[in-house]
Amino acid sequence: MTVRRLTAALACLAAAWTAVPAQATETTAPRPAAVVRTHEGALRGSAGDGYRTFEGIPYAAAPVGALRWAPPRPASPWPGVRDATRPGSACPQQAGEVPGGSTDEDCLHLNVTAPAGASPRRPKPVIVWLHGGGFTTGAGSSYDAHRMAVRGDVVVVTVNYRLGALGFLGHGGLPGSGTFGLADQQAALRWVRAEIGAFGGDARDVTLAGESAGGFSVCAQLASPSAAGLFDRAIIQSGPCTGRPERPFAPSAASLPAVRAAGARLAAEVGCESAPHVLACLRQVSVPRLLAAQDTDQQPAYGTPLLPRDPGTALARGRFPRVPVLIGSTRDEGNGWAAGIIQAGHPVTPETWPGTVAAFFPDPARAAAVVRTYPVTGSDGGPVFGAVIGDSNFACPTLRTGTLLTARVPVWRYEFADEHAPALTPGTPPFPLGAPHASELPYLFDLGGRPRTMTPAQHRLAGLMIDYWTRFARTGDPNGAPSTAPAASRSWRPGTVQSLAPEHTGPADTAARHRCAFWNGRP
Repeated sequence: MTVRRLTAALACLAAAWTAVPAQATETTAPRPAAVVRTHEGALRGSAGDGYRTFEGIPYAAAPVGALRWAPPRPASPWPGVRDATRPGSACPQQAGEVPGGSTDEDCLHLNVTAPAGASPRRPKPVIVWLHGGGFTTGAGSSYDAHRMAVRGDVVVVTVNYRLGALGFLGHGGLPGSGTFGLADQQAALRWVRAEIGAFGGDARDVTLAGESAGGFSVCAQLASPSAAGLFDRAIIQSGPCTGRPERPFAPSAASLPAVRAAGARLAAEVGCESAPHVLACLRQVSVPRLLAAQDTDQQPAYGTPLLPRDPGTALARGRFPRVPVLIGSTRDEGNGWAAGIIQAGHPVTPETWPGTVAAFFPDPARAAAVVRTYPVTGSDGGPVFGAVIGDSNFACPTLRTGTLLTARVPVWRYEFADEHAPALTPGTPPFPLGAPHASELPYLFDLGGRPRTMTPAQHRLAGLMIDYWTRFARTGDPNGAPSTAPAASRSWRPGTVQSLAPEHTGPADTAARHRCAFWNGRP
C-alpha cells in the first residue's frame, strides 16, 4: 500500500466517518424576536423556547474581488432592519458537510444564540465557537447551540471563516499570506467585544472554543500576538496545539515556505504560474476551479506576523496569554479514519499491517517500533490501526499540550469515552467505532439542527457536559464556583483527566496514556 493510495482513500472517505451534517430546514415557522441594534444596523432574529437566535450577521466585508486574499475589512452598515432569521452562506467548499458545497465568497457571517433572560442590563458569559473540518469544510450554522444557551445561561456565537486556498493561500509579498482564515476569526472576536452587549452577552467574559481544526484554531489564537486580549478562556477539543504536518489526521500549522510552495502549486494548476501578475490572475479564477485545484490538506502558516511561531513552540516557550484552558479528546479518535481506509479496500491484517504502518512512518526503525508496540494478531486490525492514528495524532499530542499549558495556566483535561455515542453519519462501519473523532459534539449541540437519539443516561451526560463547559466559561473552573455548584457535580479534579461517559464520570483510565511515552518521548 502506497502513501498516494492511502491519501486518496482518506480524501474520499474521511468525511464519511467524521463529517457533521449541515443545518436542517426548520419544520415550524420561527417566531420573530425583538429587534437588536448594532453599530452596523438593526437586526431581527427569531425566538424559540427560552432563547433567541440571530443568524447570518456580517462581521466583516465580503472578501470578493480585490478583497480576495486580503485581511478582513469592516462590514458596511445597512439601512432598515436586516432579516437575521436564516444563516448566511457557508464559505466556499466542496460538497460534503454542506450539501452541494458552496461557491459564495460573501460568507463572513456569524450566528448568535442567547437565552431569553439575557439583556444589556443582565449580560451573560459568551462562548465563541470555531467549527472543525480540516480548514476546508464546515460552517457555524451547522451547530445549533440552543441547548447550551438555555441550560448553561450563556450566549453562544458560531462563526464562519475562510477555508481552503481562499483562507490559507501562501504567496510571496502578499500581506496576511497563509493566515486569512485566522484573521477572520480575530475579526469575529473583535466584533464580539464591540457588539455582543446588545444581545445580552458580557463582552468582558468571552471563551474561545473549537473542535478539530476549530480546536487548533484556538491554539493558533493563543499563540497569536494580535489575538491578545480578545478572549478570556479557551476550550480546545480534539485539536492539540502540538500537531505536526507529518501527523496527517490532526490539524496543524506549516512553515511559511511550505505554505508558499503549496500556493505556487495552486497557481500552476490553474494556469497563473507564468502570468505577469500572479495574484491578479488568481483573483480572476472561479471559485469552483480553485476548489478543484487546491491541496486536500490545508494548514495555516507560521513564521508570519499573525502567527510568528508554531503554536506548540509558542506554548513551550510560554509565549501565550495567561488564560484558563479546558482541553481534551475522544477515546477512539482514530477509528473513523481507520474504518474509512479499510472500507476503501485496504484491509488491516497481520500480513498487511507492516506495510500500512510503513506508509505513514517512512523511517523503517520507527515503523518497526510502531508494529511492535501496536501488534495486529488477528481480526483486531481496525481498532489497532485506529489506536495508532488516535494516539499519535490526538491523544498523546493533547496530553503533551496539556502538560505545556499546565506549567503556566490552570488546565482542565477530559476524555470523552462513550463507546455507544450516537453515530454522526449513516451506514455500518467495518468495526465498532466507540467514541471516534467529533463524537462528543452531539452532546453539546444539535448538529444540523437535528437532536440525536440518546438513552436517558446519555441525555444526563449531555446535560453534565454542558454544565461543565458553561461553568468553565463563567468561572474558569468546570465545577463552577464552590458556592453555586452542587457538591455532587464538583467531581472534576485539576491534574487529572476527567472521563466523560454515561457509566463513568471521574478520573480516566490511564492505559492509553502509558503509550504516550512512545509518542511524546520522541521530539
